[in-house]
Amino acid sequence: MTEPANMNVQTVQPGRAEPWCAANFEALEQRLNGEFSSVVHGLRRDAMQRFNALGFPDTHDEEWRFTDVSPYVSIPYRPVLEPREPGISKSDLGKMVVRGLPGFRLVFINGHFAPDYSVLPDAGNGLRVGSLASVMSTGIPGATDRPGMPGGLGRLGLNAAGDPLNPFTLLNTAFLQDGLFLKVPAGYAEELPVYMLFYSTQDHEPFCTHPRNLIIAEEGARVSVVEEYFGSGPHPYFTNSVTEIFAGRGAAVEFDRFQHESESAFHVSSVYVRQEAGSSVTMNAVSYGSAMARHNVVSVLDGERAQCTLNGLSLTTGSQHIDNHTTIDHVKPNCASHELYKAILEGSSKGVFNGKIFVRRDAQKTDARQTNKSLLLSDNATIDTKPQLEIFADDVRCTHGATVGQLDEDQVFYLRSRGMGLDDARDLLTNAFASDVLNRIRLEPLREHLQAILHVRLCKGRILAENR
Repeated sequence: MTEPANMNVQTVQPGRAEPWCAANFEALEQRLNGEFSSVVHGLRRDAMQRFNALGFPDTHDEEWRFTDVSPYVSIPYRPVLEPREPGISKSDLGKMVVRGLPGFRLVFINGHFAPDYSVLPDAGNGLRVGSLASVMSTGIPGATDRPGMPGGLGRLGLNAAGDPLNPFTLLNTAFLQDGLFLKVPAGYAEELPVYMLFYSTQDHEPFCTHPRNLIIAEEGARVSVVEEYFGSGPHPYFTNSVTEIFAGRGAAVEFDRFQHESESAFHVSSVYVRQEAGSSVTMNAVSYGSAMARHNVVSVLDGERAQCTLNGLSLTTGSQHIDNHTTIDHVKPNCASHELYKAILEGSSKGVFNGKIFVRRDAQKTDARQTNKSLLLSDNATIDTKPQLEIFADDVRCTHGATVGQLDEDQVFYLRSRGMGLDDARDLLTNAFASDVLNRIRLEPLREHLQAILHVRLCKGRILAENR
């Protein structure tokens, strides 16, 4: 079997670029005024040209055949081009954040940094943490390789290993304005996490935001990052986020991502990771919210003895649709990857999982394991699962598997025979299924926060089922 020159390139048929995209980009350019010649805006223009050539994907594209985004992208969203009054008090926002989580807290409201709602203690030790917009306008010594361009920005977003033609990433790059900038210096090992909350407030018309986050962990650095997306209200909106993570030689990054957007939201996220030799990246992704969600994760193990761990949990109720696509690309030898994704589906909801593992010809001694498990709590819920292995090396240990099932009625009967009610028995077993992922989250306040929301969502699912 011959390895292609670039095994990750996907053929995407040209789609349709909705008129609102071009109109929004024109409005952005008018607002930028004197920034037309900047390096960042050159990146934006290039991305917009490439997006216009592709348009949005449809179900004829192999990567999107189980997820039809056309009803959502046809909505004429309006971008939030500048910060405005948040319309929420600090006390109300305080009820939404993960309580008891120490360290840094960066709040972004409708895609823009809100310093009055954020907590940025003195970083010290060379740690750089703040707003990407600030970095692009003022720069940070040692963090730029071109004027106004934070080092690494767009290197994965436009040349996304494993997903080079993702139109949503191109659209995000075309409209990139703000998000997290985090540069962790070599040897940094403090345990304070960096927590970012992206809160979408409702408006009288559909709006869109394009958060862009850049995380750079230099040699031997250790850092923990939490990324949360939250929204409320009945009106539709579109969140299209991109996070780029660079893990240097021997660096260790723990990245926890949580999405519980409004039930009227359309959410697309793309996370791109590149790892150097001896680095370790652990990602825990939990998704409870939005009407439609698509989560893309691409991790490239580009150095010997790099380790990657991906854990995911999604819970869908009603008519929700959540699609998880992951790609782990083993480029160098002696690397390990471990992946566990679980889904809990209720009502008439739908889930999708597509997990790919590439092992290149030179990636001998690869140890790659992938598991996908889905729990259907309703006869009307469905899941499409597609684990994939493409192996071009001959001295590897790779496994993958997928299971789909319902709660074990014998276990339910046993719990009821011990005096437990039907709902409590089902909840206990469902929580045990989910806890296999949630218990892998190291930060206790975040873990408890997610477990509490899981309980509320399960109760809500039962109410929806009873009212049908």
